Amino acid sequence: MRVLIVDDDAQIRRALRINLNARGYEVVLAATGEDALKQAAEHPAELVVLDLGLPGLSGIAVIEGLRGWSTVPILVVSGRSDSADKVDALDAGADDYVTKPFAIDELLARIRALTRRNVAGVDEPVVTFGDITVDLAAHDVRSGDTVVKLTPTEWKLLEVLVRNPRRLVTKQQLLSTVWGSAYTTEDGYLRLYLAQLRKKLEPDPSRPRYLITEPGLGYRFTPGTSA
Repeated sequence: MRVLIVDDDAQIRRALRINLNARGYEVVLAATGEDALKQAAEHPAELVVLDLGLPGLSGIAVIEGLRGWSTVPILVVSGRSDSADKVDALDAGADDYVTKPFAIDELLARIRALTRRNVAGVDEPVVTFGDITVDLAAHDVRSGDTVVKLTPTEWKLLEVLVRNPRRLVTKQQLLSTVWGSAYTTEDGYLRLYLAQLRKKLEPDPSRPRYLITEPGLGYRFTPGTSA
């Protein structure tokens, strides 16, 4: 099971990595909010352990960014003990909150509880629409029996959309997740890559049935419906 640890304190990152590795978890580390969103897109985790006091993009912004496309459990671990901070984090979409300093046994118990709770809600690893099959676990896309070759960026963009069927994913959420928070105004990137995906996946790219534009807002993956 993969856990993403997001904390700007190198000692805490190291301590959590050692303890989680010793218990069989795979650990991915991030020191900033921007890196957290990048790692979450490139290395999807079953749990995120997140500090709120991050340089640059805040922990709350990271929660909001993740919740735009993912249901991964988020455990906030923060030195902020004020109840308002806890409420803000939970309202943004966090699943649990532990205040620093914490006992490692308590943290591990919270992790086990969240991952057990999420077992029934694991994303279906294979998504189909038309004659297209997307295997999320294998990073494999096929049209019938033919492999569809996607670039790494095309794959990241498609993965975010197909994990959120029929749900609007805003332009800012897509840009931040796929390219990073410095690119949240680069709408041209989205238009270019969506056009490329439609050429590869849509029966008629000029009249998309599955990868739908919501003008001025973002994009929506609509399996099994017509535009």
